[in-house]
Amino acid sequence: MIEEIKQAGIVFVFSGPSGTGKSTLCNRILQEAKNLRFSVSCTTRQPRVGEVDGKDYHFVSRETFDERIKNHEFLEYANVYEDYYGTLKSEIESRISEGNDILLDIDVQGAMQIRKNSANHPWASAVHYIFVAPPSLEELERRLRSRATEPEEKIQRRLKQARTELSQSELYDHIVVNSEMDRALEQIRAIIRSKRKL
Repeated sequence: MIEEIKQAGIVFVFSGPSGTGKSTLCNRILQEAKNLRFSVSCTTRQPRVGEVDGKDYHFVSRETFDERIKNHEFLEYANVYEDYYGTLKSEIESRISEGNDILLDIDVQGAMQIRKNSANHPWASAVHYIFVAPPSLEELERRLRSRATEPEEKIQRRLKQARTELSQSELYDHIVVNSEMDRALEQIRAIIRSKRKL
């Protein structure tokens, strides 16, 4: 388990291809760490079964999203599979000011925007980037197909995107290969513990 250590303002950015188990890992860590809060992103996509507005995402219209872009409200935003996703500056800054550590689950292009756009913020040095990788592309394809929820065209698009994202994994501070869930969880716990003790 992750001990609660009294240090605030740490941001953990998680990225990784669809099908790596990244969201499951993030959810497990969030259940364990008392002082870690999930940063809720905005998206224009439709909610999936079981998703709750304001908890999983802020589900907004394309018009609302565009308005927030114009108002420079996003720390990062991206078009992913024809839907838009973005992290509100207010979401990060309010949670830091409340004394909470933050977990972001975002794609690679969003993470790189945060690295660039947070450079002048006082909390920039407290942002740590963690890439969750599959053991192999073959295993990733097997996982994507086992979902049995997407057409072949979408699976191929996700695999192509995964190759691009994997080529950028070296831009991250840490790479966690999720070949076995418990082992990957322990690696992530160790990373969080080490940053909280700095």
